[in-house]
Amino acid sequence: MSAPIRVVICDDQALIRTGLATIVDAQPDLEVVGECGDGQTGVDLARELRPDVVVMDIRMPVLDGLEATRLLAGAGVAHPVKVLVVTTFNLDEYVYEALRAGASGFLLKDAPPDRLLHGIRTVAMGAALLDPDVTRRLVGRYAARIRPAEGTARDIPLTPRETEVLRLIADGLSNSEIAAALVISPETVKTFVSRILTKLDLRDRVQAVVFAYRHGLVT
Repeated sequence: MSAPIRVVICDDQALIRTGLATIVDAQPDLEVVGECGDGQTGVDLARELRPDVVVMDIRMPVLDGLEATRLLAGAGVAHPVKVLVVTTFNLDEYVYEALRAGASGFLLKDAPPDRLLHGIRTVAMGAALLDPDVTRRLVGRYAARIRPAEGTARDIPLTPRETEVLRLIADGLSNSEIAAALVISPETVKTFVSRILTKLDLRDRVQAVVFAYRHGLVT
């Protein structure tokens, strides 16, 4: 058996923190290696324990979850840690800022336990966890903020087909939806997505969406 996915849980409400830890620790492939109640301690724990995933709340004392995420997973971090933001606040601004900070996923605390567990596993594997409808809403509302003010990059090292797949990712389509739109198999879509992320040096689908908007591939 492979080693369990190591998780740190960071939430300032002890009852919620204990509940999340109980759900996670009950899974044979997951292990809670640390818990804390503020963002600064979360950063310190993650840097010390090197977990596979940090489950991060947003509103916390000392250091909020957005800044903690930026310190752990943001641009320029030498050894980034994967962060799954789990919060009670269903606000577009929070989602957008969490993703800009480097989070690999975003869930609400009222999501069922199986969705939380799926989210941790998904993020640990290097994929992004963001509902396509949320993606569509976010890029529609914040496209002007994502896209640079001056010009667009033309020399993108993608084939026409890969560019087409990237555009569909930016439109918020899932792999199965892309497969249906292009009349190809979901496995082929996965291959295209992997190539796109590798060629553009992107971490996940969330960064791919931002890249597409920054370079004028979608409007």
